[in-house]
Amino acid sequence: MNDERYLAYLSLFNRERDYFECHEVMEELWLEEGRSSLLQGLLQAAVGLHHWDNGNRSGAAKLMNAALEKLNGYADIVLGLDLSRLRQDLEISLRALSSRPADAPFQAFDLHIVDETLRSAVDQ
Repeated sequence: MNDERYLAYLSLFNRERDYFECHEVMEELWLEEGRSSLLQGLLQAAVGLHHWDNGNRSGAAKLMNAALEKLNGYADIVLGLDLSRLRQDLEISLRALSSRPADAPFQAFDLHIVDETLRSAVDQ
């Protein structure tokens, strides 16, 4: 996908860790692209991390589970991302949310960009 909003989403997610803005950018793209479940899953992953980072553990778990449901139907590599790794990271986060004390620190993770051209565009 060669859309500036997608690049912005990836940069906001990986570099700035601004998950709220990820949501804003991706929601616009998701609506324009016909409400794709793939884009919705990426959106929900970011919102889940936003909730966790802000102490809303139940909201984080709900959105991460929803993201997994959306992303499970896709191949391991889609839109230049390693979705297999994203699914694993979401599962690890869900286990952490359910097994750690409420005051356990937030744990961010990166979206693994496997397409070199996409990675270069995001890194600029």
